[in-house]
Amino acid sequence: MAKNTSNTPSDRDPKKAKKPNSFKQMLQVFQMTRRADPNVVWLMALVFLVVVGLGVLIGALLENWITGLIVGILLGVLGAILILSRRAERAAFSQIEGQPGAAGAALNTLRRGWIVEEQPVAINPRTQDLVFRAVGRPGVVLVSEGPSGRVRPLVDSERKRLARILPNVPITVIESGREDGQTPLNKVAKRMQKLKPELTKVEVQAINKRLASLGPRLPIPKGIDPTRIRPDRRAMRGR
Repeated sequence: MAKNTSNTPSDRDPKKAKKPNSFKQMLQVFQMTRRADPNVVWLMALVFLVVVGLGVLIGALLENWITGLIVGILLGVLGAILILSRRAERAAFSQIEGQPGAAGAALNTLRRGWIVEEQPVAINPRTQDLVFRAVGRPGVVLVSEGPSGRVRPLVDSERKRLARILPNVPITVIESGREDGQTPLNKVAKRMQKLKPELTKVEVQAINKRLASLGPRLPIPKGIDPTRIRPDRRAMRGR
């Protein structure tokens, strides 16, 4: 019997077959955002119409309203996408806010240049307060999760431990949350990106190796799995 050697398109090029559909992704982002923020539809429509209107007006003043309309539509679509991107980020964080490990998920949205410890470096098993750690050119950053007054001793203990191990390395503490003095989840990564660089890339790698050599991570209390809580990065980028 002759051997059938015919292949489907997916067999010939599996990567091409698995390539995500950009329009489908955008639709999923829009649906997710609309469920969390129904006003996003009206806001996107308003931005689109205002930009198109301005484009037509400017085009009419230049006696070329057709070109103004075309440019206005393109810029209007871009403006609507930017609105969707911002609202999608807010919606993504609203879905994980209040869950154990949410601060660690916020750290996972950092851009390149940071080394993030996915599991918490300090835990209060009774209250489930957590402290996460990231290393970058600004130094070591500790991000706490829990009420400010309750989580502070946990943060102070970890900061003192790091100060003994890394005496000349800057250590910054960011308390995530909605209380006074705390940083909302959606602004944690932005605040860290604004920190002043103090170390070289080589020093960052050396510090990370030093911390990794200290031993195994702390055991995770039952009911907490912070590595499973992650915001949708595509949604946060609006694509």
